[in-house]
Amino acid sequence: MDFSLSEEERQTRDWVRNFVQREIQPLEQTVLRRERAGEPGISKDELHELQAKARQFGFWGIQTPTEYGGMGLSATMTALIEAELGRSFVPFYFGGAADNILFSASEDQQREYLLPTIAGERISCFAITEPGAGSDASAIRTSARQDGDDWILNGEKTFITRGTDADFTMVFAVTDPDKGVNGGVTCFLVDRDMGWKSEPIDTMGEWGPAALIFDEVRVPSRNILGEVGQGFALALQWIGRGRYLLPARAIGACERLVEMAIEHAKNRVTFGQPIAERQAIQWMIADSAVEIEALRWLVLSAAFQVDSGIDSRHAQSVAKLYGGVKANEIVDRVLQIHGGMGYTRELPVERWYRELRLLRIYEGTDEIQRRTIARNLLKGHVSVRGALG
Repeated sequence: MDFSLSEEERQTRDWVRNFVQREIQPLEQTVLRRERAGEPGISKDELHELQAKARQFGFWGIQTPTEYGGMGLSATMTALIEAELGRSFVPFYFGGAADNILFSASEDQQREYLLPTIAGERISCFAITEPGAGSDASAIRTSARQDGDDWILNGEKTFITRGTDADFTMVFAVTDPDKGVNGGVTCFLVDRDMGWKSEPIDTMGEWGPAALIFDEVRVPSRNILGEVGQGFALALQWIGRGRYLLPARAIGACERLVEMAIEHAKNRVTFGQPIAERQAIQWMIADSAVEIEALRWLVLSAAFQVDSGIDSRHAQSVAKLYGGVKANEIVDRVLQIHGGMGYTRELPVERWYRELRLLRIYEGTDEIQRRTIARNLLKGHVSVRGALG
């Protein structure tokens, strides 16, 4: 059993680490200042400029298959990269990615939607969540009725990532109410100029999701992704594909936060001593370090299972649950160590506090992960002895 990184993994990780330190972290104070003024932390042009710099060194489409111009990296390598990107709160991601279900598109659809998305010429969003259908995605009510060779969509989606910026959406609608998720939900590729509208949703963080409104939106049958009635099966492919990547990014955030706490504790003096000499502070730092290490191996274990072709859903749920809970505990400790300054918006601790809270909600809430984990154990699908048996 070898826990070391390969030379390629080490070199790739180190390049991303240097890129984050050199290109992304210097933007942090500007991002904080803009967000305090109610402005986007980073502009689209700035994001595209950073992505272009990375592309010069081959970093484009991290997990996009090589035949589509991407790097086609493994799950393990992608997890290592996400951890490095997580060391800054600047909302950066490498270009060249597309939602995995777009690879199920027909040749004509790939030319119109997939390839331009990978090239960075189009922006998509995945629209399944509704006001009454969050954790229970099977409860969607957005409808699509056939009208000749077209379909008419009506309904509302909510908390849609990139919904404000997207020029097309993959929207899931009920085409057969009697069948529901068992053959009655269809996925449609819907351009914005077909008539749907978006409204930004103001949240406690800087995520910036949107509500999408469909009011008699006409969509041609050629824009059905996959087959009529098979949309929910496509949705499940997207929903479960990368839960391990969310706690992977949290690893980097927690590492950086604890490093900040250590530095502050060494320099903050009370009653004649640095607070680093106080046992209460030492225990906060020690507990946080142990939890980061545990999270690291949970994430890498899940990624290893993905790469090995093993059913990784249980491992991903474990990593997602533990990562969300522990990241929130760690950032809370770091804020406490910083005292009043940690509570201000002058430091990024408060910003991370709000951002990491989302980890316990999106892509499957803590409660959904616990239900999944418990159900797998009670039904005997997995054992508490873990993947090694």
